[in-house]
Amino acid sequence: MSTYRNLGLFVALAAVWGTAFVAIKAGLDPFAPAPVLFAAVRYDIAGVVMLVYAAVAVDRWIPRGRREWALVGVGGTLMIAGYHAFLFVGEQHTTSAAASIVVSLSPVLTTGFARALLPGQRLTSTGVAGLFLGLAGVIILSNPRPGSLADPASSGVLLVFLAALSFALGTVLTKVIDAPLPIETMEAWSMVLGAAVMHLASVAIGENASAVTVTPTAVFALAYLSLVASAVGFLIYFDLLARLGPIEINLVSYVAPVFAAVTGWAFLGETITATSVAGLLTIFLGFWLLKRERLGRELTRLRGSLRN
Repeated sequence: MSTYRNLGLFVALAAVWGTAFVAIKAGLDPFAPAPVLFAAVRYDIAGVVMLVYAAVAVDRWIPRGRREWALVGVGGTLMIAGYHAFLFVGEQHTTSAAASIVVSLSPVLTTGFARALLPGQRLTSTGVAGLFLGLAGVIILSNPRPGSLADPASSGVLLVFLAALSFALGTVLTKVIDAPLPIETMEAWSMVLGAAVMHLASVAIGENASAVTVTPTAVFALAYLSLVASAVGFLIYFDLLARLGPIEINLVSYVAPVFAAVTGWAFLGETITATSVAGLLTIFLGFWLLKRERLGRELTRLRGSLRN
C-alpha cells in the first residue's frame, strides 16, 4: 500500500512543480516591469507559512551558531534568491516547458559540483559523458546560431540555466557545511532570507514596482506559487525524500516538464516543440549515465517491494 501512496505523492509533486512554471509565466505578464519583485513576494508569503510550519513540526525552528546560519545563508542566497531571480527573469523570454526542461538539469549539475567540492568524490569517464550530455541538452534548447545571444529566447534559456546552476551549487554547499539543522527549519529561514535578498536585488536593478498591475491572474499565480508549489510542494518533497531517498526523488525533475508542457499548451497556448523533447531526452540520458548504477539498484529494490 505504501508503494501506491509514494507513487501518488510522486505524481502529485511532479504535477505541482510542473504547473508552477505555468503559474510563473502567467503571473509574469502583470509583473513584467518587476519579475524579481514577483519572485520576492512569492517567498514573503511562502517563508511565513514555512516558518509557522517549522515552529509546529520540529523542536528547533530557530538556527543556532555560525554553521547553521551559514547553511541558511547558502540556502537563501543561492537556492532561493539566485535560483528564482534568474528563473523569473529568464522565463519572460521562453516557454514554461523549456524552462522546466533546463531546470531538470539541476541533478546533473549537482553531481558535477559534488565531484568538484566534496572529498572522495570523482567522476568516471561515463560520468563525464553524462555531464556533457546534460549540458548538450541545454545547448539544443537554446538553439545557438550567430548572434543568438541577442535573441530573447536564447538569453531566456541562458538565464534559466544560471538558475539551475545556482540551485545545484547551493545544494552541494549545504552538504559541505553539513550543520545539524532540521530541513524544515533550514527551508523556512532560507525562504525568508531569499525573499529579503530578492527585494534588495529588485531595488538595485531599478525594477519599476509602481508599474506593476495587480490583476486576478497575478493574485492567483502568487497564491498558487506560494501556498501550493512552495509550501505544499516542499512538504510532499520532505515526505518523499525520507521514504524514497535522493536518487528516486531526483526523477521528479524529468516528470515535471511533462505537466509544464501540457498545462502550458492548454492554458497559455504554448507549443510543444521537437527541440524541447530532444533537449529533455538528452538531459535525462546524461542523468542516467551519471546515476545508472544507483538507478539500477533502486529499480531492483522497487520491483522487490512490488512483489511483496
